[in-house]
Amino acid sequence: MNALTSGREIVPEASNPIGIAGIEFIEYATRQPQALGRVLEAMGFQAVARHRSREILLYRQGTMNLVVNAHADDARVSATEGGTPVISALAFRVRDAQQAHARCIELGAWEVASHARAMELHIPAIHGPGGSRFYFVDRWQEFSIYDVDFVPIQGANPAPPAIAGMHYFGMVQYVGAGRGLDWSVYYERMFGFEPISNEERFGIMPKGMLMRSPASSAGDSFLWQLVEPFAGVEDEELVNESLQRIGIGAPDVPGAVAALSARGVDFVDSTELHPEDRGALTRAALGSVAFELVHQSA
Repeated sequence: MNALTSGREIVPEASNPIGIAGIEFIEYATRQPQALGRVLEAMGFQAVARHRSREILLYRQGTMNLVVNAHADDARVSATEGGTPVISALAFRVRDAQQAHARCIELGAWEVASHARAMELHIPAIHGPGGSRFYFVDRWQEFSIYDVDFVPIQGANPAPPAIAGMHYFGMVQYVGAGRGLDWSVYYERMFGFEPISNEERFGIMPKGMLMRSPASSAGDSFLWQLVEPFAGVEDEELVNESLQRIGIGAPDVPGAVAALSARGVDFVDSTELHPEDRGALTRAALGSVAFELVHQSA
């Protein structure tokens, strides 16, 4: 139900029903972990830990955690075509992971079965678009999930600084034609996201419907962009529904572009699209890995 009903009044649900407090990690699935690692390192991420029982590496810079999943037994890895990396999961920081998961299941979400082994954490999850997953994490402050499931890489800095103040800004999701409204209702009902007015735009890729996650005292909100294919488009990549691109906020986009370009990152620069103060887009690496920089204070 969307409201609690009494004999006298209707009380709306809280604006942040599962206590979202930001993004804990984003996961790529790939059969080319070394090649993807080089792309991430150019973007400023550093490998800091390795999973205890699976072929999974944790990369980090500043407040951003990014997981590379190359475990052969994972269906999301084996489903990648030609080893092309895909965004396979996003973990929400929440107030109570079990409660958040239970609420989503009650609202019709599909549960993901746990594959945690002995002495490993069970992180509850539901299915997302295109075979991806949404995880719920409530251990992200003094004691984190990485303290249990990962082993630090010897000699690695556990807290590498962010280049040019970069931080997670949000996610771009491709949706099917005419499905934008369906997905916006899903995110609003399931997680408490709110649509943003068309007059409020960010970055240099303004197409699509924008939504903002609930704000909380423990973390900043982030954005979700739903992009439908152009009318008549038959390109399977544009028609399929998937988590497509990571948005990264930066207080100084030109400064971030200069720093990343010096590290070998290539940016789209054409008459239609080019780096500027409000945003920039990296050229896709390995056929699918692109990052969108958006002006936002840290």
